[in-house]
Amino acid sequence: MSHPLLPGVLELVQRAGEAILPFWRQGVDVIEKADASPVTAADLAAHGILAEGLLALEPGIPVLSEEDADIALSERAGWSRWWLVDPLDGTKEFIADSEEFTVNVALIERGEVVFGVVGIPATGVIYHGGRAFGAWRIEPGKQPQAIAMRDASAAGLTVVASRRHGSVEQEQLLAALVARFGDVERVSVGSSLKFCQLAEGSADFYPRLAPTSQWDTAAAQGVLEGAGGVVLTLQGEPLRYEPRESLLNPFFLALPANAEWRELIVEEARALG
Repeated sequence: MSHPLLPGVLELVQRAGEAILPFWRQGVDVIEKADASPVTAADLAAHGILAEGLLALEPGIPVLSEEDADIALSERAGWSRWWLVDPLDGTKEFIADSEEFTVNVALIERGEVVFGVVGIPATGVIYHGGRAFGAWRIEPGKQPQAIAMRDASAAGLTVVASRRHGSVEQEQLLAALVARFGDVERVSVGSSLKFCQLAEGSADFYPRLAPTSQWDTAAAQGVLEGAGGVVLTLQGEPLRYEPRESLLNPFFLALPANAEWRELIVEEARALG
């Protein structure tokens, strides 16, 4: 089963990735936005393709993109369904010539992710998924492959963390996990690929006790949920995307929905929150 809008979104994500690549590893100029985050011509090129393409795909669904996010809450509050877009997630990785940057598109309905698409321009791999549709990995020239989170015991957890955006609270949580569960392997990855590693069974847990924006997480959350995962706030509630004044997410925990250690992890994280 698939969503009727998914094929069009897959094509747009691929096109956006192709528009990014000519700028990659070319010493692209970097502009600092008002919030001190970087933006490049590659971000803007991908944004143009996605914003125009999504509106053409379904004119009745508005678009909220990182590169066009100055939309008043009074307008967004009336939205029941919208696209949440990060044209180039991991701009710092892109600037550093890493492959760990992505194109993210999610369809949101009443605060929940219907489905998400995460493309990796450097490799051509695309992930997509949603709670009602499963999760899939598409490699260039190959048929889509279903992916799923692995079953993991608390002993021997592999924890994926941000390469560039840590926090004191996050380090305290990781230390608490080592004290409680023993050996914890740590892997550092950039952009929304952290969620995708969990979704395809390469890691078990992604704690984020540092700021993120809604467009950073929604698409990959769709992939994770389709693979049998869940993204929780430190209160143990699902991470949602209702229109609100701030576009920042609360701190969150991404893990298998049925993990036997789920409540222990939430308990440790809540103590820090």
